[in-house]
Amino acid sequence: MDKFTTLTGVAAPLEIVNVDTDMIIPKQYLKTIKRTGLGTGLFAEMRFNEDGSENPDFILNKPAYRKAQILVAGDNFGCGSSREHAPWALLDFGIRCVISTSFADIFYNNCFQNGILPIKVSPEDLDKLMDDAKRGANATLTIDLESQTIKGPDGGSISFDLDPFRKHCMLNGLDGVGLTMEKREAISAYETKAKETHPWL
Repeated sequence: MDKFTTLTGVAAPLEIVNVDTDMIIPKQYLKTIKRTGLGTGLFAEMRFNEDGSENPDFILNKPAYRKAQILVAGDNFGCGSSREHAPWALLDFGIRCVISTSFADIFYNNCFQNGILPIKVSPEDLDKLMDDAKRGANATLTIDLESQTIKGPDGGSISFDLDPFRKHCMLNGLDGVGLTMEKREAISAYETKAKETHPWL
């Protein structure tokens, strides 16, 4: 998993509450277990018309936001069914950070396991960030995970809270496998001892 330290990128405003995982990645894209290629299906039912053409009114189809790396979204982002394909699709599209006032628990946890930083802010701070994100090509935010700050295009700064363990994992690029591998010497020592003391196992 890639480390997350500092990210400066265009932020796209998604002024929709209760964005569920089926909206993020519709069910027809769940046939694969590969993490790559799902970016094409991200928000597919909103990004594309029935004939397959792009919906010019959807925010990520607008020229200024086609390469957005940050999403500023409404309350309760990632609700609905539990599907890890949702963060996979966001990451494959290029989104590394989602900012909202609240997230569904399973989606929130899945983000950390896949290198996406979900940030919770107050409704007042979300309003400020949403205004910043509406600036089109000038909608650039800087996320500094070490200092836990979000800096806007005018230099203003917003602080956010994050569990220290999750912060450590993100800064060091550690998912569940990575955390286990940090203990590989202890694991090897245990396995060696187990073979000596219990050779019949």
